[in-house]
Amino acid sequence: MKRNLVLVFCLTASAIKAQPTNELDALKRQLQEATEKFDRSLQEHRKIIDDLNLRLQHMQAAQTNGVRDQGLVTSAATNTVEADQSRLTSAATGLRLGTRSAYMDIGLVGTFAAGSSTASDIEGGTQLGGHDPNQRGFTVQGVEATFSGAVDPYFRGMANVLFSIDAGGESFLELEEAYLETISLPGNLQVRGGQFFTEFGRHNPTHPHAWWFVDTPLVNGRFLGPDGLRNPGARVSWLMPTPFYSELSLAVQNSHGETAASFRSSGHVHDDETDEEVPLAFRHADNDRGLKHVDDLLFAPRYAISFEVTDAQTLLLGASAAFGPNSRGGDNGGNTDTQIYGIDFTWKWKPAKHQAGFPFVMWQTEAMWRKYDVGEFDWAGEEEGQIIDVGTGAPALLPGETLDDYRFYTQLLYGFKPRWVAGLRFDYVKGEQGDYERLNLTVDGDALGRDLERTERWRLSPNLTWFPTEFSKLRLQYNYDDRKGIGEDHSVWLQFEFILGAHAAHQF
Repeated sequence: MKRNLVLVFCLTASAIKAQPTNELDALKRQLQEATEKFDRSLQEHRKIIDDLNLRLQHMQAAQTNGVRDQGLVTSAATNTVEADQSRLTSAATGLRLGTRSAYMDIGLVGTFAAGSSTASDIEGGTQLGGHDPNQRGFTVQGVEATFSGAVDPYFRGMANVLFSIDAGGESFLELEEAYLETISLPGNLQVRGGQFFTEFGRHNPTHPHAWWFVDTPLVNGRFLGPDGLRNPGARVSWLMPTPFYSELSLAVQNSHGETAASFRSSGHVHDDETDEEVPLAFRHADNDRGLKHVDDLLFAPRYAISFEVTDAQTLLLGASAAFGPNSRGGDNGGNTDTQIYGIDFTWKWKPAKHQAGFPFVMWQTEAMWRKYDVGEFDWAGEEEGQIIDVGTGAPALLPGETLDDYRFYTQLLYGFKPRWVAGLRFDYVKGEQGDYERLNLTVDGDALGRDLERTERWRLSPNLTWFPTEFSKLRLQYNYDDRKGIGEDHSVWLQFEFILGAHAAHQF
């Protein structure tokens, strides 16, 4: 009995002695597990915070680079087009220089095309854009370096430098945009100054890598020029205090130079290489003299509104105009002006339960009307490419007149599954026949007839785009062109693109 009691006592003592040890080990394990869990949670939350900060920076940059002016900003963040496009064309990481309050993000976008066409005049003929595919084989549409960021607590800056190669193999380096913009002026005002795209419609303010098609619409190429309407100047905008997005802006810019087509750009009256194209409607005089008066400037107002039709539908309506001189003095019979008016419509459907913005349907249309004044022109003083009136046999005296041109494009995009988008665009351009085209005129013995820069033409362009990731893009597009007086042409282009570093969101 005693032996049993001693055994029970010893076992009890051992258990009492082991209990603190077991509890200590358990506490250590719990502490280790809690620490590891805390570290994992901290890392996850830090990742979430970094992601939110990055998205905030992209949305702020997007507001600067086209979102605020494009107007597709609505009260519901989940239904904004900017959120969708940031998933496709914004790099998640990139090179950032500077501090939290004053920094610069650096990015690079390369856009290339390969294909062929039945047209003999691809560059400047079937393809009107300066960054369109310009030859059979391969085209460097653009390699664009982007610099953006906060200058200080009051301003932010943006610069885009683009390199491209023409059909003749000549390299070009151009400053597309470089401007300073206010961050927080009172009264919902914003001021921008520098070199920038004129906010006319939906397509003109965008860069080539943000296009939904391989090439620029015909109406933009003819009215606003191969490189788009852009020049040094200043812009003020007012985000109006309405329950829906509503913005009014006015840009004042230089009206001369090669990026001011339809205004005081450098015109020509004869193509010495082809002896075919004589754009009499766009002859200019004394256009390189710079600025002498206020009315030598280009004025471009725009008003845009955007609102939600339903939880799944967003609508944007815009009206734009551009007023400026196309000549001042000289042989063009005094001062002549250009007026361009435009309206644009964008509708987008995206279900509430979408996957990274897909599926979606977007319909976009722009229509423009141009009134172009030309003064009386006497060809008697011209030596090269002299135009002769067949009736008199003497150098032609062209009458002054106002030319009217009408053009539009409409495009439909269907994001039918994540990272896959099918598109279809229809372009139509037409100009009313001018008095100068009705006259019986010749140059070097060849009849002039209809001005090829203002004749009727249309294009149908289906395409298919695949985004392997948010850093790359592949696009296949077919163009059917019908040009009155020239004929029909077929073109097939494959576009490929990559993004390095940081890049702000674009319209989607």
